[in-house]
Amino acid sequence: MSSSPVDSAYREDIAGRPRGRLRGAMILAAIALLVIGAASTWAVVTILRPADDPLSSAGHSFVAVEHGSVGYAVSLNTMTEWAQQPIGTNRAAGIVTDIAVEAGTAVTSGTVLYTVDLRPVVVAQGAVPMFRSLGLDSAGADVRQLQEMLRDSGQYGGSIDGVFGEGTKGAVSRWQRTLGAQPSGMVDVGDVIFVPSLPARVTLDTAVINRGATLTGGESVVRGLSPAPTFQIPVTEAQAAMMPTGTKVEITSPRGETWEATAEEQLRGDEGAIDIRLSAPDGEFICATACSEIPPTGKTALRSRIIVVAEVEGLVVPSAALVTVADGSTAVVDEDGSEVAVKVVASAKGMSAITGARQGLRVQIPGSATK
Repeated sequence: MSSSPVDSAYREDIAGRPRGRLRGAMILAAIALLVIGAASTWAVVTILRPADDPLSSAGHSFVAVEHGSVGYAVSLNTMTEWAQQPIGTNRAAGIVTDIAVEAGTAVTSGTVLYTVDLRPVVVAQGAVPMFRSLGLDSAGADVRQLQEMLRDSGQYGGSIDGVFGEGTKGAVSRWQRTLGAQPSGMVDVGDVIFVPSLPARVTLDTAVINRGATLTGGESVVRGLSPAPTFQIPVTEAQAAMMPTGTKVEITSPRGETWEATAEEQLRGDEGAIDIRLSAPDGEFICATACSEIPPTGKTALRSRIIVVAEVEGLVVPSAALVTVADGSTAVVDEDGSEVAVKVVASAKGMSAITGARQGLRVQIPGSATK
């Protein structure tokens, strides 16, 4: 059966299409295989290749060993205050007409503290408090204390026998005249306040002793201050770790002078509070002879430098330039790659003072490979 030209053309077209599509699919498959192969090769090379040595890739920079100083200090406040305790009781009754001493005044036997109805009240040393008026024929330890006060004031030269005789009466009259009081020759119960020890720094209770205040007798008014104020630094746990016993502290006094102290003890209070108690390096008072600069009442904050690392002058390099060699010693590496043994004297804030290397030697530190 013969076919027409149209049928022949139709058969050629149908037969040709599958062959063209097959060729295209094969080409695409080949390309895909090449891409997959390339990707696999990259993955194998990238994943299995050892990581670069960061030290070798970073290289080194170089610095010169130079003269300088190394040290580290922290600025904190030192809190200082006087400890107080009651030491004397008022026995005078009347109106306070004058106050003769300021808070923190160092008083001695016979010092006038204040006046009541214009009558002076003085302080004297004695273990027995004033509990009665003293006159002719009085006898006892309180009379002996009075005679000692009169002797110290230069008014009495007789025997310290505890008996109030004519000699004691005359001395009392002379003493009263020096105070501007009526020379009665008799000591009223409110005229003297005996305290345990003199000389002493004292402060008066200003809530009770003030001009115009009314006293009835029996008020505890005289407070003795400790021989010297206490000095403490409130710190955190981290700051306490930087201040072991013996740490040097430089305190700026109220007048701008420097008082030296050392950390003596860590005092831990409630709720984790920490105070570093300070003491004088020589065992004396931190404020030496200038303790009167510290206000006698309340706490005073003084600026201070805590010497965490004492300043050292010498040859200095960045601490990063130091390396530890096989035997455990310390060295620096010069430009030729040679190790130069050194000894570290002090380190602080990324710098170290060393000995063993010459000034000007250029040593390696981690960084970019530049010189």
